[in-house]
Amino acid sequence: MNYLTPLFLCACLCAGAWAQPQAPREKFLLQHDWKFYLGDAPDAVPEFNWPEEKNLSKAERDDDAQEAALASRRVDAAANNVGAGVSFLQGGFDDNGWKNVDVPHDWVVELPFAEDDGHVWKDKPGSWAHVVHGSRAFAGKFGNTIGWYRKQFEIPAADKGRALWLEFDGVHRNALIWLNGKCLGRNVSGVIGNVYDVSDAINYGGKNTLVVRVDASRYEGWYYEGAGIYRPVWLIKSGPVHVAPWGTYVTSELNDDFSQATVSAEITVQNATEFPVENVSLSMSILAPDGSVVASGQTALDGLQACGSDVYTETFLFSSPQLWAPENPVLYTLRCEILAKDGRVFDRYDTPFGVRKIAWTNEGFFLNGKRVQLDGMCTHQDHAGIGVAVPVAVHKWRLEQILKMGSNALRWAHNPFDPAVLDLCDRMGILVYAEQRKTGSSPELLGQLERMLRRDRNHPSIIIWGIGNEEKLVQQDDEMAKKYATPMAEKVRAMDKTRPITLGANTGAGGELSNIVDVQGYNYFLMMSDHERDNNGLTPDSFHKKFPEKPVFLSEESSNLWTRGQYQYRPERNALSAYDLPNPTRHWIPTMQASWDFIKARPWIAGAFMWTAIDYRGEPEFRWPSVGSFFGLMDSCGFPKDPYYFYQSIWADEPMMHVYPHWNWKPGAREIPLQVWTNLDEVTLQYNGIDYGKRRVNRGQPAEWRLQYTPGKLVVRGYKNGELVKETVIETTGEPARVALESDRPSYLADGLDTAMIKVFARDGQGRAVPDADKLIRFEIEGPAKIIGLGNGNPNSHEPDKASQRWLFNGLAQVIVQSDGTPGKVTLRALCDGLQTAELGLDFLPAPAPPRL
Repeated sequence: MNYLTPLFLCACLCAGAWAQPQAPREKFLLQHDWKFYLGDAPDAVPEFNWPEEKNLSKAERDDDAQEAALASRRVDAAANNVGAGVSFLQGGFDDNGWKNVDVPHDWVVELPFAEDDGHVWKDKPGSWAHVVHGSRAFAGKFGNTIGWYRKQFEIPAADKGRALWLEFDGVHRNALIWLNGKCLGRNVSGVIGNVYDVSDAINYGGKNTLVVRVDASRYEGWYYEGAGIYRPVWLIKSGPVHVAPWGTYVTSELNDDFSQATVSAEITVQNATEFPVENVSLSMSILAPDGSVVASGQTALDGLQACGSDVYTETFLFSSPQLWAPENPVLYTLRCEILAKDGRVFDRYDTPFGVRKIAWTNEGFFLNGKRVQLDGMCTHQDHAGIGVAVPVAVHKWRLEQILKMGSNALRWAHNPFDPAVLDLCDRMGILVYAEQRKTGSSPELLGQLERMLRRDRNHPSIIIWGIGNEEKLVQQDDEMAKKYATPMAEKVRAMDKTRPITLGANTGAGGELSNIVDVQGYNYFLMMSDHERDNNGLTPDSFHKKFPEKPVFLSEESSNLWTRGQYQYRPERNALSAYDLPNPTRHWIPTMQASWDFIKARPWIAGAFMWTAIDYRGEPEFRWPSVGSFFGLMDSCGFPKDPYYFYQSIWADEPMMHVYPHWNWKPGAREIPLQVWTNLDEVTLQYNGIDYGKRRVNRGQPAEWRLQYTPGKLVVRGYKNGELVKETVIETTGEPARVALESDRPSYLADGLDTAMIKVFARDGQGRAVPDADKLIRFEIEGPAKIIGLGNGNPNSHEPDKASQRWLFNGLAQVIVQSDGTPGKVTLRALCDGLQTAELGLDFLPAPAPPRL
């Protein structure tokens, strides 16, 4: 079923089957043995199409009129069993010629780049997959915008009588789904998942054929979105009376001294049988982080109607709660069990949650009574080598790099999070700004918002909901704000009263939208003007003066641009400097220092989310051959650029010092600024044995020496309270002599999911890393793992992401290796003509793996 349908379909059960004991809930990952075909079925039917409004990225004035006109042309896929006779859906269809893939899968990342009228497309020449800023309708006329997936699996006969459903975490986009020829439904959204009841479509005791048609002919964003089943697919089994999918809502309140917690729970229970429930109860327990029970309750389910559902509420009180916070991200668990009178468990569903108190005020953001500055980052979801099909281990690695910077908050731009990332944020203590893709009042958009809220509202990491981003029409036109933003705000407040609402606005501050949202978000404060509110709106200062009680934060800020390892602006090479200088191409962008000074001087601003943590495909600053953004503080592989360390110097408490640039320059090079980002008190420089003196450090500004280049050695020492704390040595290196490989961890789990992030570089004859090495590296792998992607962070590179070789870019490249599920030793080799080969052993250790079908 579509999740918004209130009830699951009745399971065809007899009284005897219901009386038998049922196993608790099981969750299976559908990862392997998928078949994929790029293109449409030869006998595709017109009903596969889904007419949509002309702009899926931003609200338009006539969206509601378009929706009304389109409604009569749309076919309810499930109700009409769309495509029942199409060849690709048949159980006996021969798919041996289709490609074998694992899911998650992004088919766009496998395609080459091409130029089309100066714009960049990720596909064969003249094709689609728009990955550049701007929006042009293309409607899939080149043939690579549609793909089909098939998977077969068996379900035991003993499961008949249980409730079964499929959960898709994310498919881009316009997905039609069939099981055994029965159409389960359509999800047009490419950014929020859906749930489908399959209890009456399963072939119990035999083979089942799952088919998915993906039509990515339209794009919802203006950045790289990929295409395909790019997030996991799950099959869940439970007893016929069970907690509904996404069926719990847990909130907590704290007394004034935080010594007592009140936890409120709403649990939706569904009865998938043909009989009213008798002698069955709902047991609820609150488990502390150590697993002990701190509170419990029980309620009878007698009277729950056949094929019905109901919501049950319970309140729990307990003392001395452990509070969730970034420095202590402890999680409690609400355990719900559906119990027979004799104690047998028909369903068990655990909901992790945090006990914490948030408040947004005109003095900032407060967590558990203490003001917390939001030192946030924005990020898109794609990564070099793998596109948007990102394994959980890679997500975790990316989050770790953001935390090392000193950041404490994350905005997943501009759409709902991958649910696995929210789980990570809960456990890693990252504060989250969660966001709807598009603002609007259509049933489809409100349905997407409702699914995000219902799925994600138990995550303690989420501190604010966003109902859109840079919706110019909604920001500047008060009537449009009422028409499109108000229904979304009402939906949020109806489903979650514990968090405020915002919209990342780059115009119109002070208009009607500011009345609708709870927190005023600003995208790029220097874009704001006090002139003509209907044009740009009030600056943060003017807004705060006019609306002194309204909370304010910078929902998107900075947008500085850099190329990793590049220290001159070279427009002829599509290259930007890594120094913090006024932007040569976007004059409205402040330097990092200017942004920081602005925020620091205004304690009523709750903080900021910087654009962006990591480079991404699309929105290149230059035209062809650029294919990726330059905005990241890290490149698309997650390798830090030098400005990364500016934020580390102002946000991190651990002593740090970063010295740049490298010292491999041509003889007669220009005067070179040597800069140091640090949170220490002072630094000294020794250059080729000569003392160049001491620099006092103003935090947020680089210590600097301007030096005439001579090959040799620089030694920078950093001091805190007069004591030496850090020392960095930079030397002019020799030519590359051997390839080097470094892994991110000492060992990995052989669970078929865990992933190794391997840094590739070159060393000279003395073992020093060569920062400007530019060599083609080939890779070989042996053992129970596979290479799933390559990258080097070059936004102008057209090398294939799925390959066996990659050029170093300014000294670095990356290999991503994933377990195949078998424990053992993996050997990765890196070879280069004229250089000594590198060999790296990776230990994949025995580990529990998720059940799979």
